[in-house]
Amino acid sequence: MPVPLICESIRVRGLVQGVGFRPTVWRLARDCGLSGDVRNDGAGVLIRLLGQAAVIDDFVARLIRECPPLARIDALERSVPGEAFESAPGGFSIVASDGGDVHTGVVADAATCAACREEVLDPTNRRYRYPFTNCTHCGPRLSIVHRIPYDRANTSMAAFPMCPACESEYADPADRRFHAQPNACAVCGPRVWLEDAHGAPARVDAAEDAIATASRLLRQGRVVAIKGIGGFHLACDACNADAVASLRQRKRRYRKPFALMARDLEAIERYCSIDESERALLGSSAAPVVLLRAVHQSRLAAEVAPGQSTLGFMLPYSPLHHLLLENWDTPLVMTSGNLSEEPQCTANEDAGRRLAGIADHYLLHDREIVNRVDDSVVRVMDDRPRVLRRARGYAPSPLVLPAGFERAAPVLALGGELKNTLCLLKDGQAIASQHLGDLEDACTADDFERTVDLYRQLFQHRPGAVAVDLHPDYRSTRYGQVLAAREGLELIMVQHHFAHIASVLADCGHALDGGPVIGVALDGLGFGTDGTIWGGEFLLADYRGFQRVAHLAPTPMPGGARAILEPWRNSYAHLVTHVGWERFARDFGATELADYWRAKPLDLLGTMIARAVNAPPSSSCGRLFDAVAGVLGVCRESIAYEGQAAIELEVLASAADASGQQGYPFAVNTQAEPWLLDPAPMWLALLTDLQQGVPSSA
Repeated sequence: MPVPLICESIRVRGLVQGVGFRPTVWRLARDCGLSGDVRNDGAGVLIRLLGQAAVIDDFVARLIRECPPLARIDALERSVPGEAFESAPGGFSIVASDGGDVHTGVVADAATCAACREEVLDPTNRRYRYPFTNCTHCGPRLSIVHRIPYDRANTSMAAFPMCPACESEYADPADRRFHAQPNACAVCGPRVWLEDAHGAPARVDAAEDAIATASRLLRQGRVVAIKGIGGFHLACDACNADAVASLRQRKRRYRKPFALMARDLEAIERYCSIDESERALLGSSAAPVVLLRAVHQSRLAAEVAPGQSTLGFMLPYSPLHHLLLENWDTPLVMTSGNLSEEPQCTANEDAGRRLAGIADHYLLHDREIVNRVDDSVVRVMDDRPRVLRRARGYAPSPLVLPAGFERAAPVLALGGELKNTLCLLKDGQAIASQHLGDLEDACTADDFERTVDLYRQLFQHRPGAVAVDLHPDYRSTRYGQVLAAREGLELIMVQHHFAHIASVLADCGHALDGGPVIGVALDGLGFGTDGTIWGGEFLLADYRGFQRVAHLAPTPMPGGARAILEPWRNSYAHLVTHVGWERFARDFGATELADYWRAKPLDLLGTMIARAVNAPPSSSCGRLFDAVAGVLGVCRESIAYEGQAAIELEVLASAADASGQQGYPFAVNTQAEPWLLDPAPMWLALLTDLQQGVPSSA
């Protein structure tokens, strides 16, 4: 007796558009002998099947197991009987979307897949040594898109019509380049070339191409500016001390660690220990910079990462990088192509102007970078990957929010002033932009405004409210105020540290209507509801509001912003405020620290603190770290980059054997409202250790 056929509809939600999901469904359905069709629509992907129930079950299991590398299934809903067919389907087909709010799926830029890498390195393949090889599973995405729908005509690949061979791949659902918008080859796609420091074509030997010549120049100690996926890098040989020192001086990046790129994991293991989680991150489609524990740092130039116990490594993530590092057993410095603290260059002309005097040569191409996308940075802590900078490889992939947010109204959140990202709240998801940088820079501020417009269009986002930081002078806040007034939207002012805690609630899966928690936010600076500077906060909070229940005792910042750049000022202010200068002079006047301060204008600083002139009080934990670093002689005089004192203090602490030891004590003043965490006992204990000659790393 024949097994009856059933009609079943399968709704798939998640990251399933523009990632090769429909071709995978088509292939699996044909493998299973199922009839039906698949299409994109406003809710994701809809699959209609006709076949035996057991075979459909097998199809679903394989679909989950063989999901395309860039796809993510968040929900799979099956309906039997499914949506009826107008007529009996003959085989299985990919059908055009039937109108409606179809999301064509702009996903994150993805590292070169294994299949494309093999083609690039295969002398018999038509894409041999072609640096822009890609497919549905890899290549540029966000970095090349102008607008939706995500079609070639709306990307920077519009300038490169496909040749017949590429067109055939693009039209074949059995080919992994089916509907791959950046698809190209040497016949029809972008090209790469090499220029010297003056913008003239560089000499390329007959036996080499531009990439091989650039690789040879790097071996000779040159600095090469390289146009990549989302911006320019400045590269040099990480084992050449003169080249690294020269790059530091030219770029004016005097201490901040450089990122490194190595050919493969084996090359990285010569310098760092790598656990399984870190290995997976390095080899993922995101290919971020991963902070790793250094074990043979002396093999590199000393100035690659001065004062650090970690190294930031990434693997090649484009064919161009694979070809550049093909014959390198040692790593390259691969730092952002800019002057220190400026945004990364993206255009050839801009790089020629802004990197003049830094780069000796330029490895360029003619595919426009539409959207700047920096390298992402990740660190594994407590066996969990922690994204420190979310950009290439991650943005704009949506983050699924906890239960209850699917009912929340759409919101446009515009972020803070430093390390800005913006975020769209829509349909229970948070769509965070790539890291944009500091809005104090005019070029970054322009990028910010353009990215707001781009994301609202890409995700068809119509917000009911605009959320901005409470600080009245942030560019993002002022922009949000104007936007809300212009479009008649609700304006929501959000306190900086409350936003930190709300993000952790979401990260931990705390439901929208879950109860309040005690959240601890320890950072540099944030504008408080009382108009003072916060930064060491204990808040009783849920998503809708908070109460400040405790905080670090406030300490003046003599000189205001200068105190952020000169840790000794914070050290002095902390000791004057929490120990008392007379007691310090009496009990610890014989220390090296007291000798150091005799050359400083302490009378002036003391007056500023006493009269509260240009010495704003702050509960900042970041300034407490700076103060401790200054007392211990770590970055005492000044810092060369944001967070340097705290980072190098962490390096010092990580070298200590903390087993069986207790941290320095703090007092809690429960009579104050809110409660105050008083650092005075900590300072007295630390100064006593310092006076007794206890090593700083003990």
